[in-house]
Order: sequence, then C-alpha cells, then structure tokens
Amino acid sequence: MVAAGVHIVPLMPTRDVVALAVEAERLGYDYCMVADEGVHPDIYACLGAVATATERIKLGVMTNGYTRHPAVTAAAVATVNELAPGRVIATMLAGGSMVLGPMAIDRKRPYRVLADTITAVQKLWSGDEVSWVGETCALDHARLGMGRQDIPLWIAGRGPMVLGLAGRQADGVIFTVKPDLGAAIDVVNNAAAQVGRPQPIRSYLGRICFTKEMLEGQRRTLSFVLMDSPPRVLRSLGLDEDELATIAKAARDNDPGMVDPLVSDDLLERYQVAGTPAECTVKLAKMVSDYGLHAVFIDALASEIEENLEVLATSLSIIKGRTL
Repeated sequence: MVAAGVHIVPLMPTRDVVALAVEAERLGYDYCMVADEGVHPDIYACLGAVATATERIKLGVMTNGYTRHPAVTAAAVATVNELAPGRVIATMLAGGSMVLGPMAIDRKRPYRVLADTITAVQKLWSGDEVSWVGETCALDHARLGMGRQDIPLWIAGRGPMVLGLAGRQADGVIFTVKPDLGAAIDVVNNAAAQVGRPQPIRSYLGRICFTKEMLEGQRRTLSFVLMDSPPRVLRSLGLDEDELATIAKAARDNDPGMVDPLVSDDLLERYQVAGTPAECTVKLAKMVSDYGLHAVFIDALASEIEENLEVLATSLSIIKGRTL
C-alpha cells in the first residue's frame, strides 16, 4: 500500500506545527516533512520538538541552499537525526520565490546552488574532515561534530536539470505537478540509467482538494509555483506561449500579481487532485498505480489548526483508499 506523508508549511504557530506532527503519527501517517519558509517558524526548532514527541513517524526537512550554508544544514539535519535516530530524511530543492523574495535573495544559478549544497552536505555526513571548493560555496577543514551520518537524501523539483540531478544522485524524488508526472519521471529515470544506478523512489506532493474551499485556498500559492516552473510543466497545465511569456516576465520582476489572472478555476483543478472524497480516492489510486508511487504527501498550510486537523484525517482516508 502507498505510504502517506504530510508536508507542513509552517504558516502557523510553532506549537501547532508540533501538534500536527504528533497527530499525523497518531493517525498513521508514515512521513512528516516541514518546509523551510525563511521568516516563518524555524524547521529545525520545530523538528527537534517533534522528534522528542514522536516515536515512529519519519521526519524530514524541505530546504534550499540559499538561506543556509550547507554546513549549517548538514549539522542541523544531523542534530535532528540524533534525537530521532534513523527517522530523518533530508529533501533538497532549488529554492522558490515565495521564500527567497521576502529576503531579497536573487535566485541565481538554482541548479548549481542545489548541486553544490548536496555535495557539501554529503561530504560532511561522511564524518571525514573536508576541504572542498564548489562554485557557490566551500568548506575549509570542516568536520561534522556528530560524526558520520546515514541520512537519505531526496530532491524535490520540476526543472530538467534538477530532475536529472535527482536521477544521478538522490535516494528519492518528490514530484509536485500532477499532469507533468509522466514526463518528470522519464527525466529522472533516463538520468539514473545513464550513470547505471537504480531509479530513486518516487513520491508525489500536492494538496488533495476535497472541498471547494480547499481548491480556492490553493490559489494563494499557485502563482508562485508557476513563476518557478519550467516551460515543460507550464505546457502540461495547458498554458499557451503568450501566458508562458507573462509568467517569465513576472518571474524576472518578482511580481506574482502578473500571474494571478492566469490562475483560473480550470487551472486549479488541472494542477492537483480535486473532487469529492470518493472522486479523489479514485483519481489518486490511478496515479499511484500508473506511476508506481511510493508515497503521497499532502500539504497542511492553513493558519487554523482545526482546518489542518480535518485535512489530515480526510486526506489519509483518501490516500489509503478508505472513502469508497
């Protein structure tokens, strides 16, 4: 049976992040990821608290190489791994405008930043003393204080270079755009085959919208997703070349307001799994079967804990096929 995961976007008080993770374990979720949202509650402080309050659920970070030096990330993830041995996964991504924009960080060379971050983190997790110079960061006689770490590394991404990197180096991949799943998986698998390594495990992350309010709530973030997506993904969503040009200009100007008019009701439904709980169960089961998915992650991003708790309970039933 497909594994279930929750991806907590911490747009809520820290105590609610911890409470949601604890409830996810109680309900039977297999994974809990927390997003590194910069100016919102800190992922490592949250996960440290979650690690001591849970026993079974696997814990993960979703972070980037812009807002933290890779050595800081390597040490932080290893710290959580000390508190929850063998339960930690590190998911790296290229960084998005929703996080980097408020910090006035220019998203230059995202592939290179991601690749250097992964290299630096993995070198430090070897437990050896490391001196190394990448194109965007470096290490000088650095040694991780916690010693050698055996921590799976996943990549979440949409662009062809990032997906190719996942195929060559990652233990797992998180895909995030429903209509692009097949094309994205092909990029990863081809890259893995070229270097003679096994295909990484496949997971899908997206909100399961089983109410009209949830579908409407997705409107808040979809403009940012479109700005950070490559043309292949945008075309899979049915956008034309003029709309692609508008999105490209919005990305250059860091102006999601230019994209907002493109986020139609139809686009929202194409972007993720939506419908009644029973309809969502059927659609999701077909996706899992068609694409050989290991896990399905759902977003918990509401500011009110009651809404997030409802999302957790109903989404788990949908993922596990219990609503029919």
